[in-house]
Amino acid sequence: MLLAAVGACAHDSRIPLVVYSPHGKDLLTYYAHEFEAAHPDVDVQWVDMGSQDVLDRLRSEKANPQADVWFGAPSEIFTRAASEGLLQPYRPTWAGQVPADARDPHDLWYGTYLTPEVIAYNSVAVPKADAPQDWDDVLAPKWKGKVLIRDPIASGSMRAIFAAIVARSIAQTGSEAAGWDWLRRLDGQTSEYTLNPTLLYQKLGRQEGLISLWDMPDIAELERKSEFPIAYVIPKSGTPIVVDAIAIVNGAKHPALAKEFYEFVTTESALLDAARKFVRIPVRTDIPVDSLPAWYRQAEPQLKPMPGDSRMLLDSTDVWMRYWDANIRNSMRGK
Repeated sequence: MLLAAVGACAHDSRIPLVVYSPHGKDLLTYYAHEFEAAHPDVDVQWVDMGSQDVLDRLRSEKANPQADVWFGAPSEIFTRAASEGLLQPYRPTWAGQVPADARDPHDLWYGTYLTPEVIAYNSVAVPKADAPQDWDDVLAPKWKGKVLIRDPIASGSMRAIFAAIVARSIAQTGSEAAGWDWLRRLDGQTSEYTLNPTLLYQKLGRQEGLISLWDMPDIAELERKSEFPIAYVIPKSGTPIVVDAIAIVNGAKHPALAKEFYEFVTTESALLDAARKFVRIPVRTDIPVDSLPAWYRQAEPQLKPMPGDSRMLLDSTDVWMRYWDANIRNSMRGK
């Protein structure tokens, strides 16, 4: 069987287009099949990994890049990659249709989706009325030992949430101290830091934990497909709304195809597909709101951006995450 597989690969004369992305199997498979149907000579090879993992991998491959496109991660992570020379400029045809804060001034990355962060819960074990309605509610005694958290170091979503909590502390008190105290208390509520999103969904679905913090598109997609009994609440006081971005990797082996894929997944029709099939909110401002699905029109009034200094978040998130990892992780669990 192994020899047969090797032989089959040897006879595949298609051009490999390598895409690094945290967007998950369903969305990536869909776009890969659609792009390959329009380009029969191309084999889209996507690698699904956490946002920070993508950045770390691009750093390690800088001398010999293996990816062509980076599709998805918070814009702050793309900005760090841009400053390290990991991205090459490309100005898409729709460049004028995104806000200035959703694009790199030198065309090194552009926003694709807006991703709100939410509170998820097991909808069988937790009645909707009893689910936490805001961030501080997650710290209530009844959730002790019942919170599951995706390992924050590798995850753009969790880094955004943790950084927002520290930034909120600074905005309210002038100090990080209240933010660190909040994260210590969350650590005391946490039963496990899962290695990847799939494990998080499975454990939440099996009631190995009842509450989590994660991004709205993934939870809403699970809820809609009924794969797991999971629902979500949009925090009432506000939430980080991450700008997910796309870029071409500096030194990409197939830059022309990379540009075609970049354009392909960001057309108006592709973005509407992402909204309707995968619960994604497009960044582009030229897409009529009435063309977006009902779930977005219902959620939009509840989406209150959590205030934060974007420059501070860019400069401080890595430092904050290192401090959390060294001083808070597992310090309060079981206490």
